[in-house]
Amino acid sequence: MTTYPSPARPLGAGERAGSLPPPRRRSVAWRIRRNWSAYAFLSVPLLLFMVFTVFALIFAFYLTFHEWNALEPETPYVGLRNYSDMIADEGFRGAIVNTFYFTAVSVPVTMAIGLLVALLLNLPLRGRGFLRTLYFLPVVTPFVVVAILWKWLYNGDFGLFNFYLLKTHLIDSPLLFLSDQKLAMPSVILMSIWSGVGFSMVIYLAALQAIPEDLYEAARVDGASGLSRLLYITVPMLRPTTLFLAVIGIIGAFQVFTQIFVMTSGGPAEKTTTVVYFIYLAAFKFYEFGYASTLSFGLLAILLVFTIIQLRIYRKGDA
Repeated sequence: MTTYPSPARPLGAGERAGSLPPPRRRSVAWRIRRNWSAYAFLSVPLLLFMVFTVFALIFAFYLTFHEWNALEPETPYVGLRNYSDMIADEGFRGAIVNTFYFTAVSVPVTMAIGLLVALLLNLPLRGRGFLRTLYFLPVVTPFVVVAILWKWLYNGDFGLFNFYLLKTHLIDSPLLFLSDQKLAMPSVILMSIWSGVGFSMVIYLAALQAIPEDLYEAARVDGASGLSRLLYITVPMLRPTTLFLAVIGIIGAFQVFTQIFVMTSGGPAEKTTTVVYFIYLAAFKFYEFGYASTLSFGLLAILLVFTIIQLRIYRKGDA
């Protein structure tokens, strides 16, 4: 009986006989040696990430169990006392209430105005490219500059808002927008909405342009009105984008700091003291870094809960 040798396995692209080990035997070290240049380029940002993010996060968690004051050499271990102090801190609870107020007003209004502007600028209008740029300009303007500009507009002596309100006889005396306990937070919210509408507009505009035109054509053939097309085609197709903007918006609103620091410094009577500004005071005014780290993890827990709730609501809507 004549036997024939079995055909050899064809070599893959770039392979040479005896040059590569079998796929299952290729170790991680071999892959690193083969792609050493890629790992060399990735090593620097990875090192920076490990030092300034991972290590910083671990060290901050370590601080939560210590009384870490920058002015004292002793850093005694206090266990969970910082967490119990955080729960009992009336100032922190007040900051949470202020932050909830800021978030509950600014995020929905910013998203709603952004959607409205995106719908208008998605129409075939003349100069819409210029208008899109104009609406997006506040987003790329440094936030400190924006806060200083609005602080000047709100000024009770020479601010433009009081000037025109007095000129049109809508008010009898200048309003102290940033010094009045009832007007301070709404004034900060108005400025935040103005600076955030452009971002929502761009995201919604990209999502609108991704909706298939065939859906609208079929709805027109069936006699659907413009409002019906908006409610039953546009809004459902924008649900993932709305979820994204809601999550990003709430996270950003809970971290509001710059406009508070520049415009009100947490006043008047702590009516604009938000969570992040309260953490800033604990760390850099009272030098209680252990307690400030605890407050930061408390903020992280709040954001995590809100994100999970939003994701569950979104998934329940898809079910």
